[in-house]
Amino acid sequence: MPETTRELLTSGGWKELAFGPFRDQVTIHWIRSFEDDQPGVALLKYEAGASVPRHRHEGLETILVLDGVQSDEAGDYGRGSYIVNAPGTEHSVWSETGCVVLIQWDRPVKILE
Repeated sequence: MPETTRELLTSGGWKELAFGPFRDQVTIHWIRSFEDDQPGVALLKYEAGASVPRHRHEGLETILVLDGVQSDEAGDYGRGSYIVNAPGTEHSVWSETGCVVLIQWDRPVKILE
């Protein structure tokens, strides 16, 4: 039996979920928050023009773009893109158009700016 489920995320099911504050112009819907040494899983919704400052990944991060376009210094990632950021990597993230991503972090990131 699954611990938790979210229905139809790739076809807009995220629109029915409640999001709360995370960063300026970025909101979060926790699917599974960090607990002890267990990873966190969430949906992040970026408003158009939102950004997250340069940060370092203290653990593995995986992202699936559900809507819009997420960008970093390496490029632009549209709907359906799957991104893996290895432990120790650094980047900043933004979305000119707004986006929604499914994200899993092994560990919280460390903001560098």
